[in-house]
Amino acid sequence: MTAEATIRFDDRVAIVTGAGNGLGRCHALGLAARGAQVVVNDAGGTVDGVGSTGRSAAAEKVVAEIEAAGGSAIADTADVTDPAQVTAMVERVVQRWGRIDILVNNAGILRDKSFGKLTLEDFRAMLDVHVLGAVHTAKAAWERMRAQGYGRIVFTTSSTGLYGNFGQANYGTAKAALIGLMKVLDQEGRKYDIRVNILSPTASTRMTEALLPEEDRALLDPASVTPGLLYLVSDEAPSGVMLCAGAGCFARAEVVETAGLYLPPEERSPEAIARRFDEISAPEGAATLPDAWAQTKKYVALARQAQKSRLGKS
Repeated sequence: MTAEATIRFDDRVAIVTGAGNGLGRCHALGLAARGAQVVVNDAGGTVDGVGSTGRSAAAEKVVAEIEAAGGSAIADTADVTDPAQVTAMVERVVQRWGRIDILVNNAGILRDKSFGKLTLEDFRAMLDVHVLGAVHTAKAAWERMRAQGYGRIVFTTSSTGLYGNFGQANYGTAKAALIGLMKVLDQEGRKYDIRVNILSPTASTRMTEALLPEEDRALLDPASVTPGLLYLVSDEAPSGVMLCAGAGCFARAEVVETAGLYLPPEERSPEAIARRFDEISAPEGAATLPDAWAQTKKYVALARQAQKSRLGKS
């Protein structure tokens, strides 16, 4: 039996956004413990959830933890919603360590309200942080990764983006958008060994603790999610994957499409679709498609096959 290879990040440089607390903190600690040089990015907030402590105190506390354990890290307070600040952060990282290998887009906010009560400002703020924040960091790191022929990027989605959740229209929209971004960058990064994945975590953090029953919080330790993150940014990482994690459980989510049904011209009506909707929805033969063109090719092939069959019967 072959010995299992240990995943390490020696000589790798990682940026983790929103790393002052919660999941980001655990990810930063996990990367550093396995040899990575880590940029602990946090634009502000609190330490241990108590009071305002300045723009960098939370990040500096995580850096101190890493250094106390013998690791290497720096704090950075770039606001991911500001592309100039993000670009400057990446430039500082490259000046210090010469490269950037890993980007973990973890920064996020919550502003929960039912859709009728949700303001457009609340919606825009969510898109600015979760979507544009992820775009800014990925864009700033992309050319560096492409030039060096190596990169690992993880975006953070949510079960709300995958399955929906009452009162989180803005959050769900933002998190679902990241799936599309990941799927495209997965394809564009392949020839440069830039592997792009999504993590869908559930954990007890400052963002979610008010939403979770007290008895569940101990099980939903953010640290139980980090092993999944470490795999997704390792040399052995897959690409184009949505990994779900929480309470020590790991699962893979997929977007699948049913086999489908061809309707000849004389049957293409909403009434025919209603009548045959169970056939259209049948799970037998459902599959994940590798890209957008695969759907087009599938439909063309299905139509041609059906037309040949009809001609053979005539």
